[in-house]
Amino acid sequence: MQEDLDSLGSALDEEIPPKKDDNFLIATWNIRSYASLTRKWTAAQSDSPKRDLRGLRAIIEILSRFDVIAIQELKGNLRALRDTLKFLGDRWAFLMTDVNIGRVGNNERFAFLYDRSRVRPSGLAAELVIPPERLNVLDESSLDRQFVRAPYAVSFQRNHATVILVTLHVLYGKSEKHRLTELTEIADWMRDWARRSSRWHHNLLTLGDFNIDRLGSPGYDAFTSTGLAVPAELINLPRTIFDKPGESNVWNFYDQISWFHSGRRALIDLSVRAGGNFDFMPYIYTDTDLSRRQISYRLSDHLPLWIEFAI
Repeated sequence: MQEDLDSLGSALDEEIPPKKDDNFLIATWNIRSYASLTRKWTAAQSDSPKRDLRGLRAIIEILSRFDVIAIQELKGNLRALRDTLKFLGDRWAFLMTDVNIGRVGNNERFAFLYDRSRVRPSGLAAELVIPPERLNVLDESSLDRQFVRAPYAVSFQRNHATVILVTLHVLYGKSEKHRLTELTEIADWMRDWARRSSRWHHNLLTLGDFNIDRLGSPGYDAFTSTGLAVPAELINLPRTIFDKPGESNVWNFYDQISWFHSGRRALIDLSVRAGGNFDFMPYIYTDTDLSRRQISYRLSDHLPLWIEFAI
């Protein structure tokens, strides 16, 4: 209902910094099965897909608050994305990969949605592919195949600041052990990329769904093994709508925004002003008896994660 959207907008006004001349707002969001759409305000039990205009309108309201958003779980069907862009208008654009046709790739794409009045692509767009000589190394921590979903890198410019954003969605597998090789490889890849530059300070960030079980887990250790670090602003925050308040010891640590650090010093030219997640659950479908699981298919099971840089 309109009351929900008004409440959602007010909450976003309170929690997300406004767009200003001297800031840069970057977000990452795994939007569950962001694909087709039932063009009804509220989808009925018999409708498929369950994502409806009400859920999409909430997604759009959240997306509009950022300059660049890395989106995971965009699918082959682009109806929801097309409606999103129609609503946002001509000042918005996107870059995306083709569909991953591998079975475990889950028919997914990566995308960057960006506000053209605030930011523009600065030239680089690439999928990360592992060189043959790095495959089949006799080491348990090394991959013997390509990434299940090739990470997607795009550079963006905001005023005089340029960032390279690398987004990915790590293989979930049957257990955390199945994720460690991809997490280790992306950490090695990012370190090598940074070192290929003439200096570290070139604003190389990685963001997306890393499927890390917990802070301090083997997956987290693999991810941070080469110097990647998550800013303090994003540490003790729930990542999904199923994480319960007050139980941070069992919160999932799936989604991340990170960059290289040396000790306590960030190896980027940008300074962090603020960061956080956004819990949309208190403001949506308030007049229904839908469960959190049912709402996850209409909006998402993951919460958006964001960072504000000063420029």
